[in-house]
Amino acid sequence: MTTSIAPAEDLSAVTGRTEITRFAGVGTAVSDTSYSQTELLEILGIEDTRIRSVFLNSAIDRRFLTLPPESPGGGREPEPQGDLLDKHKKLAVDMGCRALEACLKSAGATLSDLRHLCCVTSTGFLTPGLSALIIRELGIDPHCGRSDIVGMGCNAGLNALNVVAGWSAAHPGELGVVLCSEACSAAYALDGTMRTAVVNSLFGDGSAALAVVSGDGRVPGPRVLKFASYLITDALEAMRYDWDRVQDRFSFFLDPQIPYVVGAHAEIVVDRLLSGTGLRRGDIGHWLVHSGGKKVIDAVVVNLGLSRHDVRHTTGVLRDYGNLSSGSFLFSYERLAEEGVARPGDYGVLMTMGPGSTIETALIQW
Repeated sequence: MTTSIAPAEDLSAVTGRTEITRFAGVGTAVSDTSYSQTELLEILGIEDTRIRSVFLNSAIDRRFLTLPPESPGGGREPEPQGDLLDKHKKLAVDMGCRALEACLKSAGATLSDLRHLCCVTSTGFLTPGLSALIIRELGIDPHCGRSDIVGMGCNAGLNALNVVAGWSAAHPGELGVVLCSEACSAAYALDGTMRTAVVNSLFGDGSAALAVVSGDGRVPGPRVLKFASYLITDALEAMRYDWDRVQDRFSFFLDPQIPYVVGAHAEIVVDRLLSGTGLRRGDIGHWLVHSGGKKVIDAVVVNLGLSRHDVRHTTGVLRDYGNLSSGSFLFSYERLAEEGVARPGDYGVLMTMGPGSTIETALIQW
């Protein structure tokens, strides 16, 4: 394949950076207990045929969740907001620590090598941030730089990668990590409505970490070439996490039109990502798309002209874990890395979607 993109030794025309950030390692973790969709329907006592259909037609086999304790009369009772915040803190720290340690092992590094930790979460609010809690929990050098990206939702993993790639370019040879830790069990409502049923049928607990470093050509992972974003301002309210006055707690909302909104705008942001590189969509060998849900994936496939093979890891992660929010695309990247099919020179596109409504993309090359 011949393209007009700048050669490997001179990528400044594409990236605008004098140092090129590379992926050095990846690691993931989930919570302790998994359930099939059928098991969840029985545990939650859902009998409404419409809601059961949402669960059973989700293209999800199992998800990892931390459900409320069983009540004395059986069934599960909604948890107050304070208990959900406690759950978020416990799960996000536990999963985050395990994902970070797995990531560093993958990179051939140790906790003492870490120089910057950027944590992403949207399933609870913590001050000080998740980064501070994990640094304390693992005994990481307190001089380690840190940043926290909160409330940006499922797209936020690529927002964090953009931040850490910039930090990495300014600190060549030093190790930075993006850590997405989403305790989706802490953002659930149990009220029997279709609004919450859509959310409850989809999300699962999970954390994923990605180590990056620049200025070291020995690192075998792909290089980060470019980012592109698109905020769909006409659909700002279509995905949101806000206060539900009736339930007296936070609640997530997904507009039924979201798959079509995302699909209709996917071409715009991908074309912008590839603009000036000499690449066309057909030149992209690897697509790592957020596992946002069956309809969302279908809409992206149709509008970008992708094959089912192109999104095999996206659909596989959805099947095995559900929607893991900000870390979903890193679960897919881990599977691609383990598959070992990417070859030097191959290009890949990372794509995440979330509240805003927002589409984030990144172009990488092995």
